[in-house]
Amino acid sequence: MKKVFAVILMLVAGSVFFGCSQRKVVQPEAQQQQPAVSPEETKKKAPIRPEEKIAAEKITEQQLAKVETRDIEAPKYIEEKGVFEDIYFDFDRYDIRSDAKPVLEKIASWLLKNTSEKILIEGHCDERGTNEYNLALGDRRAKATKDFLIALGLSPKRIEIISYGEEKPLCTEKTEDCWQKNRRDHFVVLRETGK
Repeated sequence: MKKVFAVILMLVAGSVFFGCSQRKVVQPEAQQQQPAVSPEETKKKAPIRPEEKIAAEKITEQQLAKVETRDIEAPKYIEEKGVFEDIYFDFDRYDIRSDAKPVLEKIASWLLKNTSEKILIEGHCDERGTNEYNLALGDRRAKATKDFLIALGLSPKRIEIISYGEEKPLCTEKTEDCWQKNRRDHFVVLRETGK
């Protein structure tokens, strides 16, 4: 009888020992739950084609309000067309490309010679992305260009910026060549209406 009792005791001890090593750690329910996702976030996470991919950069309401309310101050100006060529940007980018630098150097040189002139930099985007995102991206493109011109010696007081986002396309076809034409900064020499 002692032998049977000893065998049972060893079996129980062995099952306890081996059973402990096979336990799984279960996380509390509060840690397992995923945060609630709003319908807008679900829409953003939905799979999209690579050519429609937009950076996950967050645009705050305050930034958007600044872009939407920016306006050129009085006095009224008229646009003098065709003085400078546009510069272009890569998809979803606002850094100055190497092919844009000679154009910006030419603009800076002209403005340094014509010290009473002001320019307006218009930031534009292609149609991909939301209106709000494109307004903010156009603003970043115009700011990057303004910063580049300031680095070349121009006064910030002589450079105005505005973003049109996707609202003023040069081309309306749904092709990469067309979208490239719309991802641009356009330059306007500002002349007072009284001159």
